[in-house]
Amino acid sequence: MVAMITGLVGFMGFIVWDLAKRSKAGRWGTLVLFFALGLGVLGFVIKTVVIESIEGGF
Repeated sequence: MVAMITGLVGFMGFIVWDLAKRSKAGRWGTLVLFFALGLGVLGFVIKTVVIESIEGGF
């Protein structure tokens, strides 16, 4: 499951990069896209860590 989620996150990163490239977003636009959409991934990781720590998994 962890490998599949990692693969999905990597694929999402490729999609964001392709979106920035096709829209000619430039360096600043690409950075903003990765930052904004990366916050969702960061939230998912933080949620997983918090749940595991509460349940005593760590």
